[in-house]
Amino acid sequence: MGMSVTISAAAEADAEQILKLQYLCYQGEAELYGDYSIEPLTQTLDSIRAELTSGTVLVARLGDEVVASVRGTVDADGTARIGKLIVHPRMQRHGLGGRLLDAVERRLGAAKCFQLLSGHRSEQNLQLYRKHGYATVSTEYVNERLTRITLAKDAPADAFVTSA
Repeated sequence: MGMSVTISAAAEADAEQILKLQYLCYQGEAELYGDYSIEPLTQTLDSIRAELTSGTVLVARLGDEVVASVRGTVDADGTARIGKLIVHPRMQRHGLGGRLLDAVERRLGAAKCFQLLSGHRSEQNLQLYRKHGYATVSTEYVNERLTRITLAKDAPADAFVTSA
């Protein structure tokens, strides 16, 4: 290809590409759980635009194409919630998901801890999260098709830099 993937903050102009990529990436999850009504497949373009202004949204680009994305917010208690980590199928298994996860953690640096959700059948996702230091903190039986797993890890101690 000759081009390298760059990671940056998403712009409003990226919203449509993020939505299309999200729709593509969550097809496998929907099939895995037998549920095509999951929120990532029904989310609207306006909702994504709102997320761009209310939280941290990063994209990975190959040239002008958005090939991956992740979103995060920090709650009042200091918990960073990371979600919708998506990587184009042709770009998977090359470390891009891990790079995005690291990048969003750095951007959410005011957090005390990081938390994310996954379904129990999403083995590749769970493997990635565990490789990056996340551990299961709770499970929630949703229905016969889905058990939701919450994974978390503490923010590094050196992330809290204070000025004198």
